[in-house]
Parts: sequence; C-alpha cells; structure tokens
Amino acid sequence: MTEQQLPSWADPSVSPADLDAQGVSRRGLLRRAGLFGAAFALGSATPALAASGRPRLGGDDPRLAYLVGDHHVHSVYSHDAKYTFSQQARAAARYGLDWMVFNEHSNFGHANHGAKLEHAEIVRARSENPRQLIFQGLEWYIPAAEHGTVFAAPGPHETDLLTQFELAYDGKLLGYTEGSAGADDTARNEAHAVKALKWLAEQRRSGYVDDVLVIANHPLRLGIDSPHEMRNWRDAGRGGGREGAPEIMIGMEGAPGAQGAAIPGRRGAASVRGEYENKPSAQSWPGYPADAYVTYGGFDWATATVGGLWDSMLAEGGLFSITTNSDNHRTVFDTWKNGDWPAGQNFDNTGRLPDPVNTGTPQPGSDFWPGQFSRTHVGVTRYGYRPVMAGLRAGRVWVDHGHLLDGLDVRVKRDCDAGRGVTLGGRLRVRKGERITLYVTVTSASRVNPHGILPELAHVDVIRGAVRGPVGDRDAWQAPDTRVVRTTDVSGRKGTYTLRVPLTAGDESFYVRLRGSDGKRHGTGYLGTSVDPHGPIPHEPGDGDPWEDTWFYSNPVFVDVTG
Repeated sequence: MTEQQLPSWADPSVSPADLDAQGVSRRGLLRRAGLFGAAFALGSATPALAASGRPRLGGDDPRLAYLVGDHHVHSVYSHDAKYTFSQQARAAARYGLDWMVFNEHSNFGHANHGAKLEHAEIVRARSENPRQLIFQGLEWYIPAAEHGTVFAAPGPHETDLLTQFELAYDGKLLGYTEGSAGADDTARNEAHAVKALKWLAEQRRSGYVDDVLVIANHPLRLGIDSPHEMRNWRDAGRGGGREGAPEIMIGMEGAPGAQGAAIPGRRGAASVRGEYENKPSAQSWPGYPADAYVTYGGFDWATATVGGLWDSMLAEGGLFSITTNSDNHRTVFDTWKNGDWPAGQNFDNTGRLPDPVNTGTPQPGSDFWPGQFSRTHVGVTRYGYRPVMAGLRAGRVWVDHGHLLDGLDVRVKRDCDAGRGVTLGGRLRVRKGERITLYVTVTSASRVNPHGILPELAHVDVIRGAVRGPVGDRDAWQAPDTRVVRTTDVSGRKGTYTLRVPLTAGDESFYVRLRGSDGKRHGTGYLGTSVDPHGPIPHEPGDGDPWEDTWFYSNPVFVDVTG
C-alpha cells in the first residue's frame, strides 16, 4: 500500500491544516491508539492495541470518529469464491477500509477444516497490521430464509463459536431450507432460526465470547425473508422492551453486494445490480409485490421504499440498522480464475479452494473489491474490535456508494439545551410542542473515487416517520405515516457545511433518517409522489452503471415525545 492510496486523513504527508473536521477526528483516533505516522504507513504497531476494550461513551452523544468497513467478504475458504485471504485483505487496505469480516459460506468442509485454517491467517494478519481490524465470520444459511453474516469479537473461542453454530443451526447443513418440506417443516425451520439467535445471545451473556453480531444479507433477493421472520430475528434476545437495541440480529443489508452486475456489456442483458434477478417463487412470501425483487439505486426494496418494510419496523419504535458491502467473490474486470484441484482433493476434505491463477484476460464478475464501491461507516470512540461492534449495535451507522461523501455527522437537539443532542441510533426525549433542530454536517468528497470521478452530492432528503409501537400484524410492510418531509439542494457545495432543519415535537413520537444522491437518476418513489417525489428507481436490465447512480443513507434518530 503506497501513501498515494491512503485517504487524506490517514496520509502522514498531509498537514492537519488541510483536513476537514471528519479527517481530524479520525486521525486523532488512530494517533491515540499508536497506529499513526510511521507505524501506520508500515502497518506495524503494538498488536495488543488492535483489540482495545469497550468504548467510553460520553453520554447519549459521544464525540465520534467513523470507521469504514465491509461485513461481507469471501475468500478461497468459501466454496464459490476465488481470492486468497491476502488478496482480499490487501484490496481492503488499498481502498481505505478500517475493518472487515471474512464471512465464509457454511459448508461441512468449512466447519471441519477451513475455519481453523483461515483463523491462523487472520491471527497472523492481526499481528502484522493492527491498523486493519479483521473479523472472522460465517455466512449463515438462515433456516427457512436467506443468508446472514455472523461474527464474533476476537478471543480464544471465536472460531469454535462459529463452527459449533454452523453444525447445529445452519439451514443448508441441516436441510432446513425454505420449501424443503411442507408447512409444518417451515414453522419448525423458522423456530430453529430464532433458537439459533438465542443460543448466540447466551454465548455472549455467559462470556464465552466477548461479543457476537448477526446481519441479514440481501433480504429481498429471493423474497423468502418474510416481515414476520425479520421481526422474530430482531426480537430474539432483545433487551429492554421496544426501546432496547436488538442484541444479536442488529439489522440487514440496506444494499447488497454485487453492485457491478449490470455494468453494460459485462454480464448479460438481464443483469440487475446486486444480482437481484429473481421472480417470486413458491418459497417466496406471497405478500411481496413483484417490484420487490429488484434494486432501486442499488438498494434493496425493503430499504429504498420510503414508507416500506424498513420504515414499518422503525415505526415500532426500535432500532434496526442497515449496512452495505461488497459480497466480493469475483471482481468485475479482474483477470484471475480459480486454480485446479490436486488429485484426490475437494472442498469437503480440505475446506479451501486452490489458489487462483492470473490469466491476464478479464474474467466474469459482478462484485467490487472491499471498499472500492460500497462502504459502511460506524461511529466509535476508540479504535478496536469491540468498539466497532458496539457502534454497530448502537446504530451509529451511515452508508454510501461510490465514495459519495467524505463524512456525515447527524445530531438532533432540543433548542433550549446547550448540549450536543443525540446522534444516529440514539433517542432524544422531549415534551410535546418543544422545538428541536436536526443538524446535518456534510463533508463533501475531496478526492476522486476509485473510478476516477470526483463525486458530487446533489441533495439531502429528510425522512420522518411516526412511531406507533408494536404492530398487530407482524407481516405488515408499510408505514403509512412516513414520508420525505424536506429536500435540500446542495449542488456545488464543497468542504464541510451544516444544514439546520427545524423540527417540532407534535402529539406522538417519531424518527428521522437521511438519504441523498448524486442526482443523476431518480423518480417517483414506490409508494407515490406524496410520499417520495424523487427517490431511487430501478435501472433497465443490463444497463445499470453503478458509478452513475450513487446514494447515501443514514440510520434513524428517534424522538420520544412525552406529555
């Protein structure tokens, strides 16, 4: 990794005077961890610093630095990928990731062989470059549903936890997949998924592992993740009633990986970003419309639809986070292909694919390298594994595509308070009729992205929804009182600037979340112009250049109104 490949805040040759506020914050975080300067550039520092302890949270609204990551990356330890562990880790460093999760597909070969082999590589990488936080994970085939990322904090049992979980609770290994049998088995399979999450919660509470998290992957790709299943996953092990954050299953991919699938001329005339190219099947939940099976501006329909499934869950008053990722198996325009098996070897008896071979000729692919296009930003107060997991669980998360922004800071504050209010994932308690203000601090992109484009944010949308409490119908997917309430044109604005949006506490609690784009592609949202007059829209199959349709989304801030 060369200095030219570092973001400006991480580049020791860049003066602090030339950094924006976000960059100064992130640099300070690394400096306090002893991971800046020569140690940062060379990837060598005291290894123990990488596993720093639980974050010191300064009340409801700590001063945060945002670390960039990807929770969905595959290597030769997955049966359908092709890159070595080192190739993926080097790419993630090249594109500025602070943290990443290797969530290899569940498989008997993985459980019996591959997980331990990969763990040895991860331990070595952690020692050699503590600035790069590398989690070991598993892509769980959720019984009766899609996939999920499972990962634990580093510790003596992180690999054993994953393999025990894989053998006892994986839908593929058990045959507990959607449509594997009749209705009775579907109910059994759904219950087994909840049992799995409760088992993980017990491992966390007992101290077997310091922490463990699960994120639902590409939820609407096949339409088999029903709303009631997602609510059941969220609530399994949930603490503190509806206001408590989910303990284990903390959210879902707001946007899937495979964002390069529909680059014109690459994969085929029917290709859609995210490889969302399916139609409803006998296994799909029947309440989803056919329009739910494609992406909108690269985002899953559940997230992209204002007043849709994500909002219907937020309207219950509890947090459910979104992320984005690469799901990297095969990078677009890459020249590597899978190597050949030695005689007598296969994935089941090795847990690892042969190393890939560079052909010099572009190979088929849909994905981007980790951090090349999709980024999940997590607010932390210290640099380390557990602080990243704490930030994810607390919902201090925003996501972007195409490196659309350098930074985003969100605060909601009572006008009568001198404090800083609360930030993403937080809750502000106010009285009916009180005046409050939403502060949105944007740091525009300062460098060209990996595609050679200097991204420009065109607008920021404020989305507001009423909080009505738990739903009676757990398969509800609409939030009828959620809509875009304000759009601010920020075209041409550079550097760091703050938007101030006045809000008034009415009769009921509510939440606000943010969205914005480069303004190149939008139209009427799925639920109509009165709800979303200029939201993301699907692209024509085979014609979805992701670099020309980039968006950011933020998690919500909740405002609890009292009498």
